[in-house]
Amino acid sequence: MMLRMAAGMLLSLGIALAVGPSLIRRLNKLHFGTVIYELGPAHQKKQGTPVMGGLMIVLGVLISMLVLHPMPWNGLWDLGLGLLGISLMSMAVGFADDWIKAVKKRHEGLTPWQKIAGQVLSAAAFSAWCYFNPGIGSRIRIPFAGTETDLGIWYLPLAALLIIFYVNATNLQDGLDGLLGTISVVSGSAWALVVLATVLLLGGDGGFYAPAGLFALSLVGGCVGYLRYNRYPAKVFMGDTGSMFLGGAAVGLAMVTRQPLLLLLIGFCPVMSAVSVILQRYYFKATRKFCKDHQGRRIFRMSPIHHHFEKKGYAETQIVSMYAGITTILSWIAVLGLMR
Repeated sequence: MMLRMAAGMLLSLGIALAVGPSLIRRLNKLHFGTVIYELGPAHQKKQGTPVMGGLMIVLGVLISMLVLHPMPWNGLWDLGLGLLGISLMSMAVGFADDWIKAVKKRHEGLTPWQKIAGQVLSAAAFSAWCYFNPGIGSRIRIPFAGTETDLGIWYLPLAALLIIFYVNATNLQDGLDGLLGTISVVSGSAWALVVLATVLLLGGDGGFYAPAGLFALSLVGGCVGYLRYNRYPAKVFMGDTGSMFLGGAAVGLAMVTRQPLLLLLIGFCPVMSAVSVILQRYYFKATRKFCKDHQGRRIFRMSPIHHHFEKKGYAETQIVSMYAGITTILSWIAVLGLMR
């Protein structure tokens, strides 16, 4: 199992590195470039940088899963099928958004209703798949307590809401060169360890969980290859295509291992990005009513919170290092919590 996981990481890495240059040239030729509209940090120098670079991660993961998946596939309930399903469905929404921005030149992309409709459909489908999967069901593990709880029919709406929230949180996290890719390398490695702990410590079926381990490390390999072209200064951005794929992949791994609560640790940075946006928006609206100038007040200089740190003078590379360090520490705590 571990040998296959390592092979998946190397194959995905190789594919991302190999297709990267040709993909970037193709995106440049098609003029699929980023348009900077934000009023915050001075990112105007990134204007025109190719977007949809996340496709190299997608190709790496997809080919690795198809080539190295343990045979035979476990039919409809195979974890590889479910993980690819939620990741690709999430990616499809992001791809449509990127395509409209690049081809139709509509900078807002999909309308909010179009985007949420696609996300609701994919989240509902994956939640139902998990609920009826004999190896997953409606029970979730409680970290650090060594216990489980059965959510019953409430599993379906709660899981769907979690999926929608986390995919959007991951999308918000993609705002600096190398940020989401670096965090995904760390979190993907952590989820691979969670899969191994599920088998070795929690008595999970190695054959059943093997595709999830392969998927997690294939994700790591693809992200490492992508970072070759996305590290500061970035030659390509992943776009919503890549960020939503990564969001779907991470929340999918949390669901199939029955460890959704570990997203609070392993996925702390994306979660906090989403929380910072929510707090900023509602605080601004609330204070606007009481301010004489009706301008409202802000908690952060800009949200998501990584832009707040930019406004305070931190370099992009410093912020990426800080987020990677936080994710690493919290991921180790999460994994160690499984050893009770």
